[in-house]
Amino acid sequence: MHLAVGSTNPVKVQAVKRGLSRFDLTTTAIEVDSGVSEQPIGYDETRRGALTRAHRAYAATDVDYGVGLEGGVTQFTGDNGYSLIMWAAVSDGDRTHFGGGPTLELPVEVSQRLEAGDELGPIMNDLLGTDDIAETEGAAGALTAGLTDRTDALATAVACAMGPFITSYYSNS
Repeated sequence: MHLAVGSTNPVKVQAVKRGLSRFDLTTTAIEVDSGVSEQPIGYDETRRGALTRAHRAYAATDVDYGVGLEGGVTQFTGDNGYSLIMWAAVSDGDRTHFGGGPTLELPVEVSQRLEAGDELGPIMNDLLGTDDIAETEGAAGALTAGLTDRTDALATAVACAMGPFITSYYSNS
């Protein structure tokens, strides 16, 4: 199975490999524009970023599938702050399917900075005193003390998005 990942971020590439580890994979990482803001807000924008990445990766290469991964933040009715969300999209050029990763409540300080217009990556780098959180454990790893991390969270999303392509339960999809 040959896949194009719509990002050169090593965490995203590793997430695809981990999420589909039972398959004999060849992956090509290709930098594509997500078509959404640097800090996607809400399910719609975050899913649209994953979709755009998947379609652009597929179109730019000769592969079986294009894979797009996008992290974003959203607010839920009744909550005072933001939550981290993650989406994956997989496309074979004709069909596209989505899968979501875990949702993680963000600390008040982080939510306040998001509300002020800052992006999650730089906020987390400031909080942790790092400069590469998006290419390492991610907010998910830092905020769960390593119980999960960005790679595992995105791998789950990829596995869920690939499901309709590898099972017979979605024959009309």
